[in-house]
Amino acid sequence: MNSCRLTMSSFENINAGFRTRLFSASLCIWLLSQGIWAQESYTPDTLNRKRLNAVAISAGGTYAAGMTALYGMWYSDYESTSFRFFDDSKQWLGMDKAGHALTAYQISRYGYDILRWTGLEKRKSMWWSSGVSLLFLTNVEVFDAYSKGWGFSWADFGANVSGAGLFVGQELLWQEQRMMLKFSYSESSLAEYRPELLGSGNLEKIFKDYNGQTVWLSVSPGSFFIDEKIIPDWLCLSFGYGGQNMLGGTANPDFNEGGEALPQVTAYRQYYLSLDVDLTKIKTKSRFLNTVFSTFAILKVPAPTLEFSQGQSQWHWLYF
Repeated sequence: MNSCRLTMSSFENINAGFRTRLFSASLCIWLLSQGIWAQESYTPDTLNRKRLNAVAISAGGTYAAGMTALYGMWYSDYESTSFRFFDDSKQWLGMDKAGHALTAYQISRYGYDILRWTGLEKRKSMWWSSGVSLLFLTNVEVFDAYSKGWGFSWADFGANVSGAGLFVGQELLWQEQRMMLKFSYSESSLAEYRPELLGSGNLEKIFKDYNGQTVWLSVSPGSFFIDEKIIPDWLCLSFGYGGQNMLGGTANPDFNEGGEALPQVTAYRQYYLSLDVDLTKIKTKSRFLNTVFSTFAILKVPAPTLEFSQGQSQWHWLYF
């Protein structure tokens, strides 16, 4: 029976992805709070050094405290080793990599808005926000690289770069975000079989259960029509990616950590086509609404969706 179960080493490697997502989520929460504060008085035309210093000190303190806490909670109890690499590119059908790209993109976007609030000019705000995004996420990979049982993942790093690059590329090309990476979650029935890996509570499941997650690329066709607005800017065509029947990172084991038999299911990929709303492109004079729209722009709006998986198509009247 033991030969059919996950080894401790493989379990730790799988769990490393969750550490990154959890830490990234904490950063997003900080950025959201900063964004809400920033919207109180948004004047991006003149550099306000007091605001810039406050943001720099706050970001630096959060970075130092976060990295110290992260190391103490997850790495201090494990043996250190020389810098090593770990190939996890085939885990979770790539859903963890999609999550890395999403996190890097959204941290860059939130950070940009905060720096623009200080009055820092657009180009500098763009480079600094994307750079800080990569610094946070790459630091976690470096921690992994020096900890026995894990390693530096080029696949994770590449996903981080692609997410930040999506933000930077659009700012350089169009000075606006016409395509956004977004997230949605629908609870799956698989977490109950491996709660220690896929989550035991509602919040844990959102971050740990890849079976319920979908990462979206929402494109605003109307943003490409400059002279004639045939389609409103806020209306988006959204392309989603997900995975199902994943009870393990690289393969589904026969038994869970407690020795109980697991369902014999085959993991498969899911592709989605849907409509979405870019909340940041809805014009309003209310600072409160602007803050709410910017904060929740990371979430895909529930809408009718066409799913393609296992060689078949399926229609959802409302999917999130």
